[in-house]
Amino acid sequence: MKKAVYAGSFDPPTNGHLWMIKQGARLFDLLIVAIGVSPNKKYAFSLDARVEMLRNITKPYRNTSVETFENQFLVNYAKSVEACYVLRGIRSEGDYEYERAMRYINSDLDPNILTVFLIPPREIAEISSSFIKDLVGPRGWEKIVKKYVPRSVYEKLLKQFRNRS
Repeated sequence: MKKAVYAGSFDPPTNGHLWMIKQGARLFDLLIVAIGVSPNKKYAFSLDARVEMLRNITKPYRNTSVETFENQFLVNYAKSVEACYVLRGIRSEGDYEYERAMRYINSDLDPNILTVFLIPPREIAEISSSFIKDLVGPRGWEKIVKKYVPRSVYEKLLKQFRNRS
């Protein structure tokens, strides 16, 4: 069984994340969408809210599961769930440099886990969770943000940040 882990903070999940999930579900027998928790990071959404959003958007993909992990390297988490692949996205030159370095470090930690890179389509290549959070607030943010996140995530954003605009 080809099992992969696609990890991130998903704060919030974007259409870019959804594209990666769709492709991962096509490529692998099982795709674990894993929310990494860092004690040093401040999140806009609780862990429970991020799990809920991801479970909503992954419902159509029967070969996906949503999990969480903390206080361990991604490659070690992948090994703990018996995944042989780590799925990563590259949106820009900066992502490439970072992901290339991480791929080599991961290989040092466990050479049996292969990193697979995907490049998203141009229209969603610039989308990130940070980008979405930066758009929230100014008048009219709702119309702009709606294009970049799945519907259930958009509804969660409206609920959480309605009074911010």
